[in-house]
Amino acid sequence: MGLFAYRLLGAAMLDAGMYEGIEADRRTTNQALAVVLMASLAAGIGAGEWLGTRASTVVLVAALAVITWSAWAMLIFQIGTRMLPTPETRADWGQLLRTTGFAAAPGLLLVFGLVPQARTLIFAVTGLWMFVAMVFGVRHALDYRSTGRALAVCGLATLLVLAVATGLSMLFVRPVS
Repeated sequence: MGLFAYRLLGAAMLDAGMYEGIEADRRTTNQALAVVLMASLAAGIGAGEWLGTRASTVVLVAALAVITWSAWAMLIFQIGTRMLPTPETRADWGQLLRTTGFAAAPGLLLVFGLVPQARTLIFAVTGLWMFVAMVFGVRHALDYRSTGRALAVCGLATLLVLAVATGLSMLFVRPVS
């Protein structure tokens, strides 16, 4: 198994040593970006038939997934380093991008949303798994001793992202008459 695949599996399985290694290795930044892009594409493919089987739908969903992940990561960094840091918190943007990028590894399973009977379950379970992986990645990136603090940071960032997404959808999506 290649090193990249090994890291993907370790991140998905919440391996603490793997997250510490990813955090410390600047060479994994491009790999973390690749994970986010692949998971976003998997989401686009998995949701494609749900929202219409056009290539434009796949691209739109994938682009929205990348934008949402980026906003979430930025909020996590700001909340985690400015609002809820601990005395041990020593993190830079790259460390957080690497760990949260690899935390998107379970998102590769979203491609199985192509199975209509299992789509909702796949998206729900994978979304929860990605959230747990994000909490785990944030705990390591921000050097938290407490999973509860990482959970609070991720939860608050999630609420803010959802609030903004809801607000934007209200501005741009017209109800069907």
